[in-house]
Formats: sequence, structure tokens, C-alpha cells
Amino acid sequence: MTLWRLVTREILHQKLNFALGICSVIVAAGVLVAELTLLDAHDERTGQIMAEKEAGTAEEMARMEDDYRQIMKKLGFNLLVLPAGQSLESYYATGYVTEYMPEEYVHRLAGSGLMTIRHLLPSIERKIAWPEQKGRSIILVGTRGEVPVTHLAPKEPMLLAVNPGEMKLGYQLAASLELKLGDRTRLLGENFLVSEIYEERGTKDDITVWIDLAQAQQMFALQGKINAILALKCHCLGNELSQIRQDVARVLPETQVIEVDSKVVTRAEARDRAKAASQRALAAERANRVRMRGEVGKFASWLIPMVIIGSTVWIALLALGNVRSRRNEIGILRAVGFRSVQILNIFLAKAVLLGLIGAFLGYLAGFAIGAASGELSPNAQTIARLFNPGLLLLVLFSAPLLSALASWIPALIAAGQDPAEVLREE
Repeated sequence: MTLWRLVTREILHQKLNFALGICSVIVAAGVLVAELTLLDAHDERTGQIMAEKEAGTAEEMARMEDDYRQIMKKLGFNLLVLPAGQSLESYYATGYVTEYMPEEYVHRLAGSGLMTIRHLLPSIERKIAWPEQKGRSIILVGTRGEVPVTHLAPKEPMLLAVNPGEMKLGYQLAASLELKLGDRTRLLGENFLVSEIYEERGTKDDITVWIDLAQAQQMFALQGKINAILALKCHCLGNELSQIRQDVARVLPETQVIEVDSKVVTRAEARDRAKAASQRALAAERANRVRMRGEVGKFASWLIPMVIIGSTVWIALLALGNVRSRRNEIGILRAVGFRSVQILNIFLAKAVLLGLIGAFLGYLAGFAIGAASGELSPNAQTIARLFNPGLLLLVLFSAPLLSALASWIPALIAAGQDPAEVLREE
């Protein structure tokens, strides 16, 4: 009679004992798998939440970045590169630059490879009396288009060039002189076409006239000279004004840099604060998820060992009870020629089979409970992501092993029984 035939008969004869053993393994394996699946589901949901929040943050930052660019275009340049000899006290008191530097400086700056500034615009500016308009005081600005920064990708210019023979007017000046788009007028003996009238800004721009830089240089007899380079501060990490000044000084040592238009700076700082707040919220959410996982893991760390130990003890008690109740049958088997090792193998094979069946059913039950109880929607994709082949193999290996170990001593007791002693007692 083969070993498995004897094992099958043993199981059929002790159905309740075998079923109780399987239930014990199912509980142990199910608790283990359910807890670990819950932790995996928690980690998966944490990844989803963080990805969603990070995507939302990135989208919000991109929107704010676009808003920032639009604001910058509206509010204008926020850096001024001035001649080194220009008195800042005089500039702050009057708002005008009285010193000059070579126009070539802007080209040198554009080709320098600096990453801290953008949008370079050379200009020449003077406060003059407009003789053709009864000596009306105005600010005359000669400007050209932005000088391309050769090492950066082309950007949409913040201020378009003024064509020769055309002028652009500030709101208040145009209104007081009753000049409209398309009107022609004279300035310092030259004929100009009014090509644009800016909206009201509430600054000195409202009484400013913009003309072509080369034309202004000729009118002032300052060919090849400018008195300012307007620029835009690159809003990037670590780009402080002191760093910009150092960078510009390396390229143009005979200049100085000041920051203007605090509205731009305030907008940039507001964006930075919003970004920092979003990052803090992400960090807090991540910490909360880690704390929650720690609590579940702590609960599992004592529940799983207790259940496994309890299951192992229960299987051992069932096996011991089975050996005692089958003492006579074991004695008869020994008397008809079965060796101790064969008796031992019968009980151990039964324990291994019990462990395998219980492990498989326990894994299915635990996985279903863990997947359904987690934070993820129980669908095919979720099941595929949570399924862990390594965990299945671990359970299928560990449960039969522990079941065999639990049955080892009872099996040894059964194998060590003396058939003559058992039959004499009968």
C-alpha cells in the first residue's frame, strides 16, 4: 500500500480533524496576506495621492509661471544697468540718468553667456522741452528692439521696437496734446507718425515719448551712446541681486546694476511663497501617509506572529489528539510490518498536505479581504498591481513547513509506539 493511499485513508477517516487543521492554516495565512496586502494597497494609494497632488502642484506652478510672465510683460523690466559714474542719489531724486556708456555694452552682455538676466533693451533717455508743443516738458526715450541673448532660446519680446519716423506716446501726454493714432507731428525738427498710445500707467511713462534709438542718438549728437540697459531678472533659484551684480561686473566692470519696479519682485515672492506652501502641503501629506502606514504595520507586527503561533499550536494539538485516538490502528500497522519511518511519513505527509491546501485557500481569502478593505477600488487593474507572486510562494512554502514542524513531535510519538505494548493493553 502506497504512502499517499494511506494518507488519503487517514484523512477520510479523520475528516473533522483535517478540516480543523486546514481552517487553522487558512486563518494564519489569511491574516498574513490580508495585512501585507493592506500595506501594499496603502503604499499604492499613497503613490497615487502624491502623484495627483504633485501633478496638481506642477500644473498650478505652470499656471503661475505663465501668469508671472504675463505680469512681467505688463509691468516691464525690473533691472537697470547704468554707467558706473551715474550718481544713484541723483537718479533716485530725479528719475533720470545723466551719464552715458557705449551701445556696444549691450551686445557684449548679450553674448556673455549669463543665465541670470533676460530681455536686454538698450535705451537713451532725456528730459526735454518739446519746442513744437509750446515747450511742453516730456521724457524722450530712444529705444530699439531687444537685443537677442545668443545662448538662450528666443523669447517673445516684452517691448517692440519703434520704427524710424514713428513715435509712441504715453497716455497723459497724448490726451493733453489731443494726439491720436495716425496723427503726424514734429519733434525737434523731425516729422513723426503717432503709431501707438499706451494705456495709463500712473508713472512718468504717461508723459514719455518713445522713438527709434538711432534717430534719438542723432538728434542728441550721441551716436553709439546709451545711458541705460533695461533687463529682466531671471526668476530662478539662488538668483539674488548680489549674484546678478557680480555676473554683470565680470562682463561690464564699468557699470552698476539696480533693481526697480517692486511690484514685479512682490509678484515673484508671492509665487515663491505659493510654491513653498504647496511643497509643505505635499510633505505633510506624505508624512501623514507614512504615519498611517506605520500604525497599520505596528498592528500587523504583533497580530501576525500571534496568529501564526496560535495556529501552529492548534495544529500540534490536533495532531497529538489524532495520534492518541489512533493508537490501536498504529499498533496494528506496526504489527503487520510497517516501520517507524513509514508511520512518521504518514503523519508528516498529512501535515504537509494540510498546510498546502490551507495556505492556498488562506492566500485567496487574505488577498480578497486585503484588496477589498484597502483604499483602492477593487478592479482588475488593482488586483494585478497588488498581486505579489513572491508572497504567494512564501505562504505556500512556509505553511506546509510550519504544519510539518507542528506535527513533528506527535508523529514521532506515533512512530515510536511499541506494537506489542499497544496490543497487550487491548
